[in-house]
Amino acid sequence: MKVFIPRIIPEAGMKLLKEAGLEVTVWTEKRALSKQELIDHCMGKDALLSVSSRLDAAFLNACKHLKVIALHSVGYDNVDVEEATKLKIPVGNTPGVLSAATADTAFLLMLATSRKAFYMHKQIQKGKWGFFEPTANLGIELYGKTLGVYGLGKIGTEMARRCKGAYHMDIIYHNRHHNEEAENELGAVKVSFDELVKNSDVLTVHTALTPKTKGVFDYHIFSRMKPEAIFINTARGAIHNEEDLKRALEEGLIWGAGLDVTNPEPMHADNPLLDMPNVSVLPHIGSATVQTRDAMAVLAAKNIIAGLKGQRLPNIVNPEVYEN
Repeated sequence: MKVFIPRIIPEAGMKLLKEAGLEVTVWTEKRALSKQELIDHCMGKDALLSVSSRLDAAFLNACKHLKVIALHSVGYDNVDVEEATKLKIPVGNTPGVLSAATADTAFLLMLATSRKAFYMHKQIQKGKWGFFEPTANLGIELYGKTLGVYGLGKIGTEMARRCKGAYHMDIIYHNRHHNEEAENELGAVKVSFDELVKNSDVLTVHTALTPKTKGVFDYHIFSRMKPEAIFINTARGAIHNEEDLKRALEEGLIWGAGLDVTNPEPMHADNPLLDMPNVSVLPHIGSATVQTRDAMAVLAAKNIIAGLKGQRLPNIVNPEVYEN
């Protein structure tokens, strides 16, 4: 059985694939493959372990011979899951293992934004650490504030735990369903989306990108937030409208923003957000720890191995492929 991987993944995952007796081909150049190149490389292969590739209907139909597709991510918005299901291609992801690391990133962005840390670091590099002004470049404190979580799943709950423990923050959230664990442990309160927007001192996004959530944080929503609020997004960049966010910051509708995800990615180096005092931007490093990336590679490898054995994937995105 043959597997294609379009990026270098951690050795922990490669080891499992090789021990399973699979023939693995890895694209090692530091550039993304075009759609046609990816299709060509998947010809004659039985499985694809995908890292960041866009797998649309055209790709899937060209590669409908694939027995399994394993994603090196928890998110699967890059895949036309409905088309994969029609073609009976099981798609696996890597949930659970990156919750703590991503929550750490959200917490880092919240704290850095509250103290203008990224901006002040740049001032040192520019030689502007000079005359001391007691009223200049002040941040805001977080103790006792209200954390609003848009999507209180595993990552959102980890973020809430950190904020509750470090700053005794009150936790409100907006979900389709109640999170009873967070309600019992953290005193989290489920509220309407409108209440979340109006009452959060820090609003942190941890939901999946869907047609419903795409662009949901636009100028209208930012204008309803507190003027001292911080907006954090470590989920997907398309959930917020970046031009609207820039405008809201310029007009003082919100106090600051911390982003690990942008739209587009990578963010252009001349993006005005990068020079704003109250903005912190990271290059999508939410899961970027040795331990987390190893765990993701292992889960992806296990999905590949199961799929090639004709077994149900341990972490399946489209369980409908097993019906009938």
